Amino acid sequence: MSGRVVVTGADGYIGRRVAARFLADTDTRLVLTVRAADRAELDAKTARLLPELGPAADGRVEVLPADLTHEAPLAAVTGDVTAVVHSAARTAFDVSRPVAERVNVDGTRRVADFAARCPALERLVLLSTLVSAGLRTGPVPETALVGEAENANHYEWSKAAGERLVAAEFPDLPLSVARLSTIVADDDRGAVTQYNVFHNTLKMFFYGLMTVMPGLPHTRLYLATAAFTSAAVVRLASADAPTGVYHLAPTAGQALPLTDVMDTAFDVFGEDPAFRRRRLLRPEFCDDATFRHLLAAADGLRGSPAAGALRTVAPFAEQMFHPKEFTNDRLREAWPGMPTPAGLPLVAATCRSLVATRWGRQGADAGPVRAGSTS
Repeated sequence: MSGRVVVTGADGYIGRRVAARFLADTDTRLVLTVRAADRAELDAKTARLLPELGPAADGRVEVLPADLTHEAPLAAVTGDVTAVVHSAARTAFDVSRPVAERVNVDGTRRVADFAARCPALERLVLLSTLVSAGLRTGPVPETALVGEAENANHYEWSKAAGERLVAAEFPDLPLSVARLSTIVADDDRGAVTQYNVFHNTLKMFFYGLMTVMPGLPHTRLYLATAAFTSAAVVRLASADAPTGVYHLAPTAGQALPLTDVMDTAFDVFGEDPAFRRRRLLRPEFCDDATFRHLLAAADGLRGSPAAGALRTVAPFAEQMFHPKEFTNDRLREAWPGMPTPAGLPLVAATCRSLVATRWGRQGADAGPVRAGSTS
């Protein structure tokens, strides 16, 4: 792949890995955009980002500021652009509707408008998420979303809205929608450098803050690594990969039942002496009605850590009651040699990393609840 590629949100967890993969696997030049209020913030972010990309970035990377809530956020990008990877987004499950709309919907429109004015454009890759499917159940094909579906939170709603907006308002764009799985580790070794809903939930179980697991035991989790995801995105940005919708995910048969993930996590937790001393029971699965009752009760216990844990998982828990079967036939066809997901060994490796590092800081707060799919 040659040419000039724009990556938005390039200092985000996925954005910077996509940039690194472009540098490693192609000879393309990159324009990396980051959100910066002024020159000082831009310089600081550039100083952090470029060393992470390594020597391959020398002479091939330009870092520019871009705020998706501003008109024409990519106006500073000049020259021929052959591809745009739109990675920038607000990915917190508890994001408010106004913020999700400003950044994930209106911001996506502005990026698509920029792409539509690039005469040499060969591909716009829009990073979305599997949960853009909302609270549907059953098979979900690699096609545009059909009909409206209820959503568990405003993040899901905004990503679905962004997909629909670009398809409807920019029908002539060479668009590929990459719906990401939940990213649980940097690679198959299980190292974790950004925490999301998956890790935070396990943390609450490890420390005994939650004694129930909302969801159906057979609901399948679609898990992936950042290495797999970034390689897939770069592949889909190529002009010889067909446009359309792709699920960056394992097959439904390779996806992991929730009960198997829980069993694996607690087996790993049991290897830790401190966890064994707490003599915690494995959490029981609870149905939707029971979980809603527990949430209502938690509203009266504002100072309780257990109540806080319940409120933390509430924005995404509804998905665990709506099992889906995502296909990935189009991805496998477009990506010859696509690696096989690591499955439960990845879960085990990730859990061992979390326990060994105590979630990065000896059990300190891992930050806001994020979707774990986009940067």
